[in-house]
Amino acid sequence: MALLLWKAFDFFEVSQVKLGDDETRSIFENNEISSVCSGSESLFLGSDNGYVRIIGPSWKIVRSFQAHETGRITHMRQVEGTSLLVTVSEDLSNEPVLKVWALDKPVKKTGLPTCLSTLNIHNGRKQFPISAFTALDDLSQLAVGFANGAVTVIRGDLIHDRGTKQRIVYESEEPITGVEFVADPKLTTLFVATTSKLLKVIISGKGQGQPARTIEDAGCAAGCMTVNSKTGDIIVVREDAVYYYTSEGRGLCFANDGATSLVSTFQDYVALVSPPTASGSGGSDSIRRRFGGTNTESLFNAARFTMVDPTLQIVAHSESLISEVKAIFQIWGDLFILTQDGKVNRYHEKSLQQRLELLYQRNLFPLAINLAQKSGMDAQQQNVIYRKYGDHLYQKGDYDSAMSQYIKAIDNTEPSQVIRKFLDTQRIHNLIEYLEELHERHKATADHTTLLLNCYAKLKDVDKLEKFIKSEGDLKFDLDTAITMCRQGGYFEQAAYLATKHGENDLVVDILIEDSKNYAEALDFIWHLDAETAYPCLMKYARVLLENCPNDTTKIFIDYYTGKYKPKLHKVPLEETQTISSSGFAAGAASAVQNLTSLLPLPYMNTSAVPTPTGQGSQATVSDAAAIVEPETNTEQKYAPPPPRTAFSSFIDHPDEFIVFLEACLKENSLKDSDKADIYTTLFEMYLHKASERKGMQREEWESKAKKLIEGREVPIENSNVLLLSHLSDFRDGTTLVKEQSGLLFDIFRSYTSAKDTRGAIKALRKYGPEEPQLYPAALAYFTSDARILEEAGPEELANVLNKIDQDGLMAPLQVIQTLGSNAVATMGMIKPYLRETISRERREIASNRRQINSFRKETEAKRAEIVELGSKPAVFQAQRCPGCGGLLELPAVHFLCKHSFHQRCLKQSEDGSEVECPVCAVNNAAVRAMKRSQDERADRHDLFKDALEKADDRFKTVAQWFGQGVMGAGTIES
Repeated sequence: MALLLWKAFDFFEVSQVKLGDDETRSIFENNEISSVCSGSESLFLGSDNGYVRIIGPSWKIVRSFQAHETGRITHMRQVEGTSLLVTVSEDLSNEPVLKVWALDKPVKKTGLPTCLSTLNIHNGRKQFPISAFTALDDLSQLAVGFANGAVTVIRGDLIHDRGTKQRIVYESEEPITGVEFVADPKLTTLFVATTSKLLKVIISGKGQGQPARTIEDAGCAAGCMTVNSKTGDIIVVREDAVYYYTSEGRGLCFANDGATSLVSTFQDYVALVSPPTASGSGGSDSIRRRFGGTNTESLFNAARFTMVDPTLQIVAHSESLISEVKAIFQIWGDLFILTQDGKVNRYHEKSLQQRLELLYQRNLFPLAINLAQKSGMDAQQQNVIYRKYGDHLYQKGDYDSAMSQYIKAIDNTEPSQVIRKFLDTQRIHNLIEYLEELHERHKATADHTTLLLNCYAKLKDVDKLEKFIKSEGDLKFDLDTAITMCRQGGYFEQAAYLATKHGENDLVVDILIEDSKNYAEALDFIWHLDAETAYPCLMKYARVLLENCPNDTTKIFIDYYTGKYKPKLHKVPLEETQTISSSGFAAGAASAVQNLTSLLPLPYMNTSAVPTPTGQGSQATVSDAAAIVEPETNTEQKYAPPPPRTAFSSFIDHPDEFIVFLEACLKENSLKDSDKADIYTTLFEMYLHKASERKGMQREEWESKAKKLIEGREVPIENSNVLLLSHLSDFRDGTTLVKEQSGLLFDIFRSYTSAKDTRGAIKALRKYGPEEPQLYPAALAYFTSDARILEEAGPEELANVLNKIDQDGLMAPLQVIQTLGSNAVATMGMIKPYLRETISRERREIASNRRQINSFRKETEAKRAEIVELGSKPAVFQAQRCPGCGGLLELPAVHFLCKHSFHQRCLKQSEDGSEVECPVCAVNNAAVRAMKRSQDERADRHDLFKDALEKADDRFKTVAQWFGQGVMGAGTIES
């Protein structure tokens, strides 16, 4: 494409440099400058008289020195970053002279820079001017091209002046128009241009010493060859095009408008200086308008300066110059042009934002995007350009292209700004594309997910709906929103698929129970979960599951609360996982789409335009959606079973299942005491509840279970709870059992008498009477309290009570008479046997007591008479033998009043000198004395008297015995 066809812009601000002082101004205006170079923040000017002048940023001469005695300085090179300067002077009468200067090392005497080395450039002793010059950055190699077609390469150490070698590497009959080095670590190549050829010569590295190789049979004019310092490409300008060359050969090129006299590079731009053409350019038109016509064109159009950007294929700046260009150089961040009339023009590149604004004004957004990317603009700022481009395309009606730009700017664009533009029915495909991209980049909200599903519904796009929901990789949408929309649309299997895939187990159960009403499958799904996950799901829907699947639900409760819960294995044949019926999902999705259409209205849409699906195929279950093949082995999960009482509320209205659950929990040995108490108490209550609902044998059966449950001493049920529950359920056996265990036997009997339960009272009397004798007097009072009760009990039972009272002496006869006489229920005929027997027995006892009294009196009188006789009458001793030795009694003998006689020698004298006691009667006398001491000691032990009195059946007899033993202070008989 010719440059005339490239879009032209004005990316540069042009200004004429104001020189700093008169001296500098005179140098430029007098046209004394023969060569120009820049580097190290300084501008170097070579003159015809051999002087070098150094210009600073203030555009003043900061230093000048005479570099050559004769000749004009035609070429210079400053090594960037150093103080080295290379100058070449020419005098056709002699060989060109090259010098290397150290600007930072002045000579002490003269103050001039130090000349490091000087050499004459050889050209085979032929005097021709230098037409091209170049050097490597380290000055290790230099190349000089001559107008006679020779190229001389100088190698050596010019900086330290250690000697150099010169060699003519190429000769031709055509003048040399350009030489440039391209160096890399392994190879250094010299490109040589003539008027008709372009060649390359390997100076160092592999292939060194070989003859020059022709790259192309076309050369260039002098000054039309340069090198791009950034890329290392050789740029050659011809009349037809601008060509790029590398070591491999020719590269890219772009068309040129005609002859070019000078070329240079500045950043990414290529600066071209061309002679004036017959047809003026845009810049000359502007000048002609200023000066009033076309006759002045030849005066004000000496040259045309153009800067192009080959990458963007634009003309960045173009203008006509009223004077020919003498030199192009860049320094201090800008490009400068030196013209023949001594003027210096500065070309300062506009800021990136200014350049973008120029492109915005002409709606050249693709070019602006390329410019931003080439300039390294960050992604956020590039998105602004994409958004502007999208707005431009949208206004033109190119919605597809606009959406592609909006998608590129999606990271920094508020989605609502784009969505509002595409809510129309005709642009819904673009909206879907944008919403899908939002989800793909994880920038979608719940509202975006809702809108996307709505769009799928409106378009009845089942495939996209399936693809969206089943997209692989990370979750790209709001899961809760997607599941909610599918549930509202009636596509419960799809919602369950999403919930299962993303581990939302509670949502799966919600869908199966609340939406699908598939209770068995829901319970089965719960049973496949681990213990920690299954528990909340089970508790949430426990009542519903017990209502519809009572047996299985009860079993999972039992397993979980007894610590035996194990997740079921979820085995699905591999064939099923690979061949899911497409008709099932497609038809189900179609139904969901239709339902979503009715539930989620989208603005500006005609809902009637969407056809209704005609049917729905086989439905896929959650198991099909999950399609997970678990390993065959399943390890037992360890978890802490919750307290059983947490499950009690779930079994409301399900007493049978509750009883099964409680009985199973009760068999566990690892229960805590508190849990056992809860289970026992609740199970006892449930037994009584079931008994209250039954009659006859069934009632007795449940009551028997309840009674058996609370029997025993280690049952962890509080007595108060048993009493309360038994009272509320009218379960008398429970109350009785508690009172038995608490020893409240009299209360048991009293409960029967209070209830007028004569049979129960008789049964309690027979069972507890031996342990609690006082029940018999109470029974006597109860039996005779009412004629009906007495009739129900019968005379025999009354007689038995009276006999027991009489036998055990529980009541005095007078007390019995008083009890029976308190009312007119019992007749004399009923108590006549008791009275007759009582009177007869007492008479017999009185007669026996009287006989015993007479006997004691006679014995007492006899003892008294004997005592008197011993004290007043002599005693006759007739014993013939000694009881001690058995021998005949001989003197000296000792006679005792007890009629026993002993040899004196057979008696032992007491140690304390007291009287000797009869050995035969001593034992009986000691026993009497010990008994007397015991009675004297017990006389002061009133506690023993009270204890004996409490334990005695006949207390009067006990008092008489203690009275006889002297406890009441009776007189004593002295020994």
